Amino acid sequence: MEIRIKRLTETAQLPKRGSEYAAGYDLYADLTEAVVIPPHQSVMIGTGLAAEIPEGYFGGVFARSGLASKQGLRPANCVGVIDADYRGQISVALSNDSEVERTIEPQERIAQLVILPFLPVEFIDSEELSDTVRGAGGFGSTGTKN
Repeated sequence: MEIRIKRLTETAQLPKRGSEYAAGYDLYADLTEAVVIPPHQSVMIGTGLAAEIPEGYFGGVFARSGLASKQGLRPANCVGVIDADYRGQISVALSNDSEVERTIEPQERIAQLVILPFLPVEFIDSEELSDTVRGAGGFGSTGTKN
């Protein structure tokens, strides 16, 4: 699959995979200088890129595991969604879940982009739903019982 990418700045980097079988493509901070994210705060970081995602797909913006586990940085909305009809800059609101300031450097990898298909659905208002063994059991209802 080919996806058209538009560089909005001269310094924007195209998404890159870290390995041959990686599902995610690294997104890079398109910054002219370092940005500090205070503890328990979020800062919007632009990538300098816009994309043309094909109809029937969306771009999922996920945390980079190393950044999240080692520095406590993650996308503020946990998973960002880039719709196929969006043509603006791809940005990542990075949240600092740690107790110390974190610094994002220009061209640092800040998140990963995964292109995913989705199924369009139609929701039908209904008075009844089919029965299942689980029924209305909620959180923890499918775990083993001792």
